[in-house]
This record gives sequence, structure tokens and C-alpha cells, in this order.
Amino acid sequence: MSNLIEYFFEDINQPNLNLEQTSAWIKSTIQNEGYSLIHLNYIFCSDEYLHKINVEYLDHDYYTDIITFDNSEQSGKIEGDLFISLERITDNATSLNITYLTELNRVIIHGLLHLLGYNDKTENEQSEMTEKENFYLSKNPLVNNPQ
Repeated sequence: MSNLIEYFFEDINQPNLNLEQTSAWIKSTIQNEGYSLIHLNYIFCSDEYLHKINVEYLDHDYYTDIITFDNSEQSGKIEGDLFISLERITDNATSLNITYLTELNRVIIHGLLHLLGYNDKTENEQSEMTEKENFYLSKNPLVNNPQ
């Protein structure tokens, strides 16, 4: 498997998202950061589905919008599984007063940025992560010109 991005929908309906354009945007981001893509799985799911993963694999008993598992074995190569709760996306978008599509794409790129080596534990890291999210969101035609 090379240069492959797959999308899965566990216990929820597929969001209104152009997967072909989303994949092109993700690949462009990876290339722009100087990495190469091996394989990515984006798994969209419910709060409960993601909560179970959070408890089972990370020992965290709370809801979250995304969990990213880095499966890469070589430096400079991207391979991973990204689980995204669409219910959290809806709630986040409402509380942040932004569109669902903007929040969904922000979370999609947030998880990818973790795979690209960015963290968000400290204030400085959070600031850099937000800057990168905003930069790559500005490059996404689906966010800037929603259909």
C-alpha cells in the first residue's frame, strides 16, 4: 500500500465531505511538510465508539474529538489511524460558532499534524499547532469555497 488514504464510517453516516478533494489536501499537506505518505485510515465514528477506544487504548475516561495512532516505522514516512467523533465535531462547531465543515477539516488536519511531529501539550506547542491548522485550513478549497 503506498500513497493511500482510506475512509471508514463506524456506527455513523458518512459526512458531507468530498473525499477526493480531502485526500488531495491531506497529501499536499504531507508533501509541504517534507514527508511521504505510506497509508492513512480516517475512521469517522460516534462519541461512544471513540470513548471506548480512549478508555481501552489510552486509559482516558472522557470524550474527545480525535485520537491519532502513529503506525509509522520510518522517519519521514506517514502511516497512521485517525479516529474522529462526528458528534464532537458538531458540538465543537456549535460552541465555537463556526461551520461544521470548518471544524471537521480542522480536526482532520490536527490529527495529521500530530503524525507530522507537532504536539499540543504546552502553550507554545498549542500556539504552533493552531498556526499550522489555520495555515493548512487556508489551503483547503472545501473550507474556503464550500459547495
